[in-house]
Amino acid sequence: MTSPRHTSTHRAYRSGVRARDGEAAFQVVVEETDLFIVAGQDLAPQALDAVHDLRGQLKAWMTLQPDFAASLTPIAVPETAPDIIQRMAHAASLCGVGPMAAVAGTVSQMVAERLAPLSRDILVENGGDLYMRSSRPRTCAILSDPSGEASIGLALGADDFPLSLCASSATIGHSLSLGSGDLVVVRSANASLADAAATALCNILRDKRDLKRVTDIAQSLHEHGIDGVFAQCSGSITVWGDMELTAL
Repeated sequence: MTSPRHTSTHRAYRSGVRARDGEAAFQVVVEETDLFIVAGQDLAPQALDAVHDLRGQLKAWMTLQPDFAASLTPIAVPETAPDIIQRMAHAASLCGVGPMAAVAGTVSQMVAERLAPLSRDILVENGGDLYMRSSRPRTCAILSDPSGEASIGLALGADDFPLSLCASSATIGHSLSLGSGDLVVVRSANASLADAAATALCNILRDKRDLKRVTDIAQSLHEHGIDGVFAQCSGSITVWGDMELTAL
């Protein structure tokens, strides 16, 4: 039985995010880019400037190199390409996917890096792809069914940051997935890599028999910076690496 696909543009999961004392939560939207940000203060104008700049570089590159946007396999780029392009292309080459598989995670991290001088703590979520710098412990919920509430999460200590948690699903959202998995979440300090790996691993997840293959491939990417993975398919889950699960 195929799981129903959840494609609502309303991101109800964000309603469960609570800014701590001394923090502000705000949203920045530019065309397809929809960021939810938690920082020490409202930095929406600065975040908006960063998003416009990054999107401008990306759109200009895709106009000149349309294969970069359309390819489902890695694309080589010159050293003169903008940083956002090089990050996406490198992550895609490590994971065997197209460079656009890394776009959301890359934007999350690069926006956070630009805001970091203005806030000690900065969390940027971009459609399920999260990059975090934090001076305090955090708990990140894992939600495989948007119609319900998350019951488990990842416990993160203050010494775990900076890090990224990027998710891919064949049943949530509009993004292309070649698999059938409910959810794959990848942990890495490199958000581009986490995003590309989440897509690659979800692509191979057709049924629960593929769960071991997901963890095997994740382990093979550890030398490149993958630190953990959570995967769920057909009611079964697998976890590998630095992923401390906690009940919510």
